[in-house]
Amino acid sequence: MSVLRLSTVVLTALLVGCFVQSCSNWSWEGATRSVSAASVKPDKDRKDAPDFTLKDADGKAVHLSDYKGKVVLLDFWATWCGPCKIEIPWFMDMQRKNKDKGFEVLGIAMDDEGWEVVKPFLADLGVNYRVVIGNDGTADSYGGVDALPTTFLIDRTGKIAAVHVGLASKKDFEDGIQELLQAPAAAGSDRAAMPAVIRPN
Repeated sequence: MSVLRLSTVVLTALLVGCFVQSCSNWSWEGATRSVSAASVKPDKDRKDAPDFTLKDADGKAVHLSDYKGKVVLLDFWATWCGPCKIEIPWFMDMQRKNKDKGFEVLGIAMDDEGWEVVKPFLADLGVNYRVVIGNDGTADSYGGVDALPTTFLIDRTGKIAAVHVGLASKKDFEDGIQELLQAPAAAGSDRAAMPAVIRPN
């Protein structure tokens, strides 16, 4: 078992054990505030989201630039990542609710085994948004994605409005998405993160 996967198991066990025992010193709200909390980035502080060309399950090339004009939730994840499995059903719900408003979820799977493990996973969950297989080059272009999940909210102009590292609360995602959708061109979002899973080298 790799160090990264072992850390995932340990983290999941700790979180589950904590919730089961109703830990007095742990709460979802408190954890998200204390681990990581970032303000919405003003328009002037946003940087362009790096474009990429990756293939989806049908072998079709996907470019981030294809989504210009839409609000995009770009999620770096893996099938073995426990926190990712919690977020994915949320993202499916957000895709259903906001697709007609100019919003898209785009998943970047970082599994070394590629489609061999990703396709069955997507089928089992019935994932309703597009997923591509990522690589180290893509991760590096986004500052080096060393923890999973790492999720970027990208505004309609193709700029990064917020970054969530680790398991953020569903409300943080929803609030950020709605703020970006309601903005005429670009606005901000909110960020608050739970512990992340560290990727192996």
